Amino acid sequence: MPWEIESATALEAGVRDAVAARIEAYDRTWSRFRADSLVARIAREPGSWRLPAEAGALLELYRVLYDATGGRMSPLVGASLDRLGYGAGLELRPSGPALPAVPWSDAVAWDGATLSAPRPVTIDVGAAGKGQLVDLVGDVLRAHGIAEFVVDASGDMLRSAAPDARPMRVALEHPADPALAIGIAEIGAGAICASATNRRAWSDTCGARLHHVLDALTGLPVDEVVATWAIAADAMTADGVATALFLADPGAIPRGLGAAWARISASGRIEVSDGFPGEVFT
Repeated sequence: MPWEIESATALEAGVRDAVAARIEAYDRTWSRFRADSLVARIAREPGSWRLPAEAGALLELYRVLYDATGGRMSPLVGASLDRLGYGAGLELRPSGPALPAVPWSDAVAWDGATLSAPRPVTIDVGAAGKGQLVDLVGDVLRAHGIAEFVVDASGDMLRSAAPDARPMRVALEHPADPALAIGIAEIGAGAICASATNRRAWSDTCGARLHHVLDALTGLPVDEVVATWAIAADAMTADGVATALFLADPGAIPRGLGAAWARISASGRIEVSDGFPGEVFT
């Protein structure tokens, strides 16, 4: 995962080490791509698992968006991604027909601290977890006295800035041509997260195009929306909403999440929410 950390204050070695340690701890819990992670263990054996403190906010957001999308956005889509070849070995070759995700209530129980799974289940939190990790890195920087910074995690960006700081202008990449922009967002303090089906994409043995944004109900890549952007106070929320915009009518996404958004359909139609800070070229 590419990371870039910029700050108004030079990062000392101790701060860099703290950031690296926080990323490693998160990866060791949530990564599907390493055999020693907690998620990998849950995928191998049933049981009850005490999850780290950040799990509460993450799974709560997932539950909200799971319900808002009618179960189409789910943290239980890991086995579906594995089936299409986007697994630990990154074979990028389907091993069988598409596999729908198991329903939440059938697979896991969550009491706010402990996750119980009566049978092995493959969890994937990539739809919001990357954004949460960006927020956690921001917490590390603040804990070390760094008040103004940008954490850029390649598609997920968090900015901490003074109230009177000039907005940071962020180009909205055209999903069909990375050299073009379809608009500009202006970020004061907060987060912007983007997702597109031209990223983490591959083809099956018959040449059919696959990518990482799946409908959990079918186990298949979505095809109606090709790119989304969401802006919120924190990167976890922005990241989750950016994914949900592929899977539900925007009106179904709770306004209480406080996200502004834009998205572009496969036909080229651009939709923008009220209050989107910036402009979209139509």
